[in-house]
Amino acid sequence: MSWLKAMMEKEPPEPESPIGIVVIGNLEGDRAHDTPRDMVRKALKRSGFKVVDLGKNVPASEFVSKAKENNANIIAVSANTQPAKQNLPKLDEALKNADLKGKVTVMIGGAAVKKDDAEAIGAIFGKSKEEAVAIAKKAIA
Repeated sequence: MSWLKAMMEKEPPEPESPIGIVVIGNLEGDRAHDTPRDMVRKALKRSGFKVVDLGKNVPASEFVSKAKENNANIIAVSANTQPAKQNLPKLDEALKNADLKGKVTVMIGGAAVKKDDAEAIGAIFGKSKEEAVAIAKKAIA
């Protein structure tokens, strides 16, 4: 029932003085899974981050363009399906092409990915909303 409690939590307010900016979304190929992304988004907002939520089924190029547009410190990617996992190399390529590789921290989580998948593209893997917050705070420290 903890997932139900998390779903019913109120939307946290936008932080007045954000400690960082996170672009978050479900990578293209994941059209159905809002709950995990929403839980991470809310946890990041509560922790003082400005969060730009791109929604579901987001192309790799949009993560990159929104990160540039918002001067984001972090890109948080949810991949809960195999088709989304298969698009991780596209994300890596888009980051390289935009000269953001190594300049923006990339966090990855979701049912379809493991630590090895994240490491393959130089990203950090997180299993929970608590880990996502800890990774984000460490990234901007």
